[in-house]
Order: sequence, then C-alpha cells, then structure tokens
Amino acid sequence: MTFPDKQTVLDYIRDNPTATTKQAIAKGLKVKGEERATLRAILRELEADGALERTGKRAWSQADRPPPTGIVEFTRIDKNGDLIGKSIGDNGPFGPDIIYAGPSGKPRGKTKAPGVGDRALCKINEHDGEWRARAITVMEKRISDRLVGLYSTTARGGRVNPSSRKDRREFVIQEADTKGAKDGDLVIAEPKPQGRRHHGPALGEITEIIGHITDPRSASLLALHAHDIPTEFPEAALAQARDPKPAPAEREDLTQIALITIDPADARDHDDAVFAEKLDDGWRVIVAIADVAAYVTEGSPLDKEALKRGNSTYFPDRVIPMLPFELSADECSLKEGELRRTLAVEMIFGPDGHKRSHRFIRGMMKSAAKLSYEEAQAAIDGKPGGKAGEMLDTVLRPLWDAYHALAKARDKRGPLDLDLPERRIRFKEDGEIDGIYTKERLEAHRLIEEFMIQANVAAAETLERQKSPLIYRVHDTPTDAKIAAFADFLQTLELKWNVGERPQTHKFNKLLSELNGTEFDQMVTQMILRTQAQAVYAPENLGHFGLNLERYAHFTSPIRRYADLIVHRALIASLKLGPDGLSKEAASQLEQTAQHISDTERRSMAAEREATDRYLALFLKDQVGAEFEGRITGVTGSGLFVALAGTGADGFIPISTISDDYWVQDEAAMALYARGSGKTYSLGQIVRVKLKEVTPLQGGLLLEMLSEPQPAPEGRKQHRREMDIGNVPRRKGGPPRSGKPRFNKKTLPKTKGKGKSKGPRR
Repeated sequence: MTFPDKQTVLDYIRDNPTATTKQAIAKGLKVKGEERATLRAILRELEADGALERTGKRAWSQADRPPPTGIVEFTRIDKNGDLIGKSIGDNGPFGPDIIYAGPSGKPRGKTKAPGVGDRALCKINEHDGEWRARAITVMEKRISDRLVGLYSTTARGGRVNPSSRKDRREFVIQEADTKGAKDGDLVIAEPKPQGRRHHGPALGEITEIIGHITDPRSASLLALHAHDIPTEFPEAALAQARDPKPAPAEREDLTQIALITIDPADARDHDDAVFAEKLDDGWRVIVAIADVAAYVTEGSPLDKEALKRGNSTYFPDRVIPMLPFELSADECSLKEGELRRTLAVEMIFGPDGHKRSHRFIRGMMKSAAKLSYEEAQAAIDGKPGGKAGEMLDTVLRPLWDAYHALAKARDKRGPLDLDLPERRIRFKEDGEIDGIYTKERLEAHRLIEEFMIQANVAAAETLERQKSPLIYRVHDTPTDAKIAAFADFLQTLELKWNVGERPQTHKFNKLLSELNGTEFDQMVTQMILRTQAQAVYAPENLGHFGLNLERYAHFTSPIRRYADLIVHRALIASLKLGPDGLSKEAASQLEQTAQHISDTERRSMAAEREATDRYLALFLKDQVGAEFEGRITGVTGSGLFVALAGTGADGFIPISTISDDYWVQDEAAMALYARGSGKTYSLGQIVRVKLKEVTPLQGGLLLEMLSEPQPAPEGRKQHRREMDIGNVPRRKGGPPRSGKPRFNKKTLPKTKGKGKSKGPRR
C-alpha cells in the first residue's frame, strides 16, 4: 500500500478517537515493517505543527479534541455556574473547555465531586457541541469545601446562601452549629459530616462570622474570604517592617539628579521615579525603583509572607498589600525630599527612540517632587501650578520630549493597541458609593508606562546576558485554534483573515484601525481580546506577544509584585551589587515560584472582579425597572451578557425571556439568531434593556431585552438554513443548558413591606 499522508493520519484519529497510541494507529491504517518509522515521523511532524497533542509517551490526540478517557484539570467555574477544565497531556493542558457532568457510574461511599484546582481521571465525550467529563477517580482534592455566604434564620436554625453566583450549594445550619450568627450576617460555613442515610439539603456548621450585609464594605470582605486572601501579617513580619535593617551594599550617589515620582493623586506608596535629559545625539533616561530587596531579604519573615501573597490585591475600596504599609508606604516609598535606597537603570536612547545601551545602578536618591498624573499633564498642557510649574522647563519638558522619541520606536514596534475603558468606583466618607466614573487616559500615563516597559526590557536583557536565571513575564502567541475561531468570526462579517500566517500585533492593529468608528468596532475589539492568551510568569522565555517584545520581565514594582523582587535579587547577584542577591536554592525553585505567583495573580483578579460586581449591583439595586443602554459582551447557549453604559456593570438575559422565537446559538458569529427569520443579536451590538432583578450579595443583574434583533447578515443566511435542517426545537428559547446564573431572592436582605429592598444605597 501507499503510505498515508498527514491528512489521512489526522482523518483516522478524528474518526477513531479511541485509537490514541502509535500501535493502535498503525494497526488501524495497516502499517507494517519499515512504514512504522515513517508513521512515527508523521506523528512527530503533526505534533510540531500543533495538529496533535501528546497525551502520553507514545499516545496522541487531536489538539482540539480530548481523548475519550484521560486526566482533566478543573481550573474555574464559568458564568453559568459550570465547573470547567481542560484535558491534560505530557505538555500540559490542551484542547477545548470541558464541563464537569457528574460522576461516572454510581458514586461510591463518601466520594466527593471535583472542584477548582482538582484533577480527575474522566470519561470524556461530546454532547450537543459541548465536551463533558464524568469523573472516574478524583486524584487531587480541594483544600476546603467551605462556603462563604449570607446567613438567614429559620425556625430551627438557619441557612447559608452562597455569596458567589458560581456556587450552587446551600447549607442548612442546625441551631447548635450557628456560633451565634444572626440574620443578615456574612459567614464562613464548613460542611458537617453526615451519615450515608442522610437525605435532603446538606448540613453545615458556621466557623466564622466575617461581617454583616448592611456593612457598606461587605463586597470586599466577601471576596477576601472567598478567595483566601491573607489580610493580617504575622507579628514577625510586622516587627521586621517596623525596624527595617537594609542589607549593606556599595551605592552610587544619585541625590543630585532631579528624579520625580508621577502617580495617582491618592497613591500611598511611590516605588518608581523618572528623569530624562537631552544629549547631543539622543536621550538619557533614568528609571529608579525602590530597593525593596535590601529590606526584604531571602527567607526572612517578610519574604515568606510576600511570597505567600504573591502580589498586592486592589479592591475598589481598599488595598491588601503584599508588604506591610510600615515598609511599603514608608521606608521603601520614594518620598519627596527624603533619602532612599534605589535600584535604578540608566538608559541611552537615540533620536529615533531605540535604546543604544543601559546599565543598572544600586544607589541613593532623593525625589525632587511628588506629582500626580493630572498635575504633570496640566503643566505640559499649558496650565502649570505648584511644583509642576516650577519644574516645567527643567524636568517635565525633557521627560516629555524623551517620551515622544520613545513613542516613535513604540509605534514602529506596534504593540497590540486595544482601547479598553477603565471604570472606577468613587466612595463617600461613610463607605457608601458616590458614583461610577471612567478613568481618563492621559499622555502622562503613557509616558510612565513606556519608561517602565523599557526598564523591564533592560532587566530581562541584562539577566539573559549574564546567563542568570530569572522569571519572565510572558504572553504567548494566540493558539491556532483561537485564530481559526477568530477567522471564522470575521468571515461572518465578510472580513478576511489569513489563518495560515503567524499572528502579528500590527495585523490586529490594522484591522482595528480600518474598523474604527464602524458598527463592527467594539465587537471585533472584544473578539481580539478573547483571542489572546493570558499573561503569566515563567522561567522560560516565550516572549510577550501583546507588547511585541522578544523578552520581558517585571522589574518596576517590587513593593506590590513578588516577581519584581525576584528580578531585583537576580540583578544584584549577577552584577555583584551586594550580598542580598538571588541564592542558588531560590534559583532552583523558580518554576514553582512562577507557577505560584501566577496563581496568586489570578486569585487577586478574580477577587477584585467579584468585589467590583457586587459594588455595581449595590449601586443599581434601587434602579430596578429602569431602562439602560448597553452592549452585548457575551453570547452563550443560555442567553446574552450585556454591559450597561455608564457603569459597565454586567447583566444577564436568559435565552427563554428574549421573545417567543426559537433562538439558536451561532458560535462562529458569536450571535443568537431566531430560527426561521434569522434575526440576530450579536456580540458588540448596542441594545436597550430593562433592569429586572438585582442580587447584591452575588453581584448579579437580571435584564430584559427591549431592542429588536437585527436582520441576519446576508452571508450567514444560507449557513444558518443548513444548521437548522433536522434541528428540531426542544423548547422555547432553544435547547436547554444547565447552570444559568441564579437570581435567588433568598439571598437578599429581608425588608419590611412589599417591593424592592429599601436598604442603604451602597
């Protein structure tokens, strides 16, 4: 026989998903003798091409198709409340999202379901276009099954309803297990051991009362406890912070250089300062960073706690710092006019903004001024005042002129340019919400960002040149599967994208530029964002796709990120700048450290997002029945997610409430369309909605669609007719899908009288 080509091998694996090993594939294709070596070579080529994923020593699966039986790692709970994981192979997670669908067969004894962070051996199959996993054996268990939520009293004790809309559990609390909790308390409850013959709701016992639902700042309290973010520092760490003893080091005098800090007006700590001066043929720029490594020495109580936290966590109403404020806001803060230790980088740029050279300096400095972004920008814009006015010609104009040179090189480099508005919550003195505003994007922000990026690149370059271990900040190139999905989406808009070419940032930017101001502008922006990988920390360099940089490391914020502290120590050790550098033992643990701080970063992001959702729900709870303009930001088989204009709050419209039509999800077009008419609700579409229900405890908004759908795009009509052939509707609103978000009135605080809650507006 003629040996099959790559496509034949792929087709066979697709049609025979249980044939995953080389032996099974060879047997199925009747490959014998010397042809086995050729098959082995083809399998390796397909793996290198990304078409196959290695799932074992001699086993493969299609990169977009998990094996019928394999290890699944469950990493998150989606907006519908489903536990989501990915198949795990020799090279890590791969393939599509997999929904946990319960145990495989009859549960045995006290076997528990997997949770976030668990791995399980599962049977995996495809059902109605979704991949589902049924657990055979749970290999790793959650640290805790605790429930953070709202306690409400009943005749014989009480109940705890979850504070997260992703959690479907509810605990019944017997009177002896309430620990004094009162109606409306925010509590932590653990499941109570119960016999195999127990029927009915799960029993629980309260272990801690963390606050009350009427506390204006309860939103952050819930997020803190739900994600196990430490709030209290050990006494040993506090003692070290109160009596800081810096490591000895030879230092260069930078006190005569007019370094200044430019930060938000309400900043409590200042960990970076900048300076620029004109040279005959270019620019000299200095970025000075607080020398945190001198105070947080390896293995000390402060270091252990900083590693545990991984980073600072920023809630709308508070900051949970990585280091105690006694250190971060005092001795390691570059305060105006005060002598401070610094690890700085001096960079020389040509007139075209390209860096010619750089060197790192361990020195002493005095900040010449503490300016806010607004003060610095106003001075440059012709409205100087105070310190900014005094320094306009000598300090600020050289900084801006140097930035404009660097901006030329940045624009030529072409980092990904996504215009994503950032909304902030403003609070009154009593902790209640005063309003929501969009943070203004100033050139002063871009200046500091570009200087910090250049300093981060210089750190990575130096450590690579010194052959030093380091933790990179990596942002991988979008996967082939995501690019293919993006191309399919663009095709629904009659736009083209070459799938065969390597993704490049300038192509995304060109597309955004061409669509700027059109009806497709925001929906394509959202799709480009979804196409991107998540930035993480890693000891291996994968480059930074979003910034379009070959190497990148975090160096500029050691007060709030442990990764930067590692980079500082690596620079100190490799450049022989002191005795407090990175040890060989710590260097050998960088892979584990990188994974840990990537995990803590994701934990903080999730907690910050949950707290913000709750505050937005609190802000809107007295506006039930009001109408809003919004933009569709998510399309699922369960319904539509809409971001409300002004606040940016996300609400959900269940598919069954949209209209009497049968709605079908068009995954490629990121749209729902009505079977028959083809009328469509699409990602990015501006719609009018009514606020129907608010659950402040869970941060949920239930919306009603008021806008009519749009006509089906011409290019999609035939495709949708083909999709509808033989697709018999099962119910109004399209096929059922488990796990749509719950809006449970039991989770709201009790109020007197009828109608909506009359509680304080928060």
